[in-house]
Amino acid sequence: MSTQSLAMFQHRDWTSIPVERIAEGVERQMIWGERLMVCRVRMAPHVVTPVHTHPHEQITIVEQGRVRFTVAGADRVSAPGDVLHFPSECSHGATMLDEEVVLIDIFSPVREEFISENAQLSNSQPPSRGN
Repeated sequence: MSTQSLAMFQHRDWTSIPVERIAEGVERQMIWGERLMVCRVRMAPHVVTPVHTHPHEQITIVEQGRVRFTVAGADRVSAPGDVLHFPSECSHGATMLDEEVVLIDIFSPVREEFISENAQLSNSQPPSRGN
């Protein structure tokens, strides 16, 4: 490992990463590098994320709960252990079912707008810590 790579290396525990409340019933934690971002998202039952697209490639891992994903107009239910790959510009949205959901979202490239939102939230209110 080069000295530069070692300087950029991160070893974190989710409990050490600030929790952002980004919407009613939605909390997000983030860690990112130069070209990759990982988000841990906790959502209350029945939260809906509208169908959307973005230029980022995304992989989602369902860690907890059941989710109805709408992908390119088709619905599918995912449960813990499921992994979904959304290519760039693939339309997708999600509806949390009857329990709390925890998702791990991996993006490439980094979602720069999330970092900007994080900075704005950090400047307006102190981050809370997850359990």
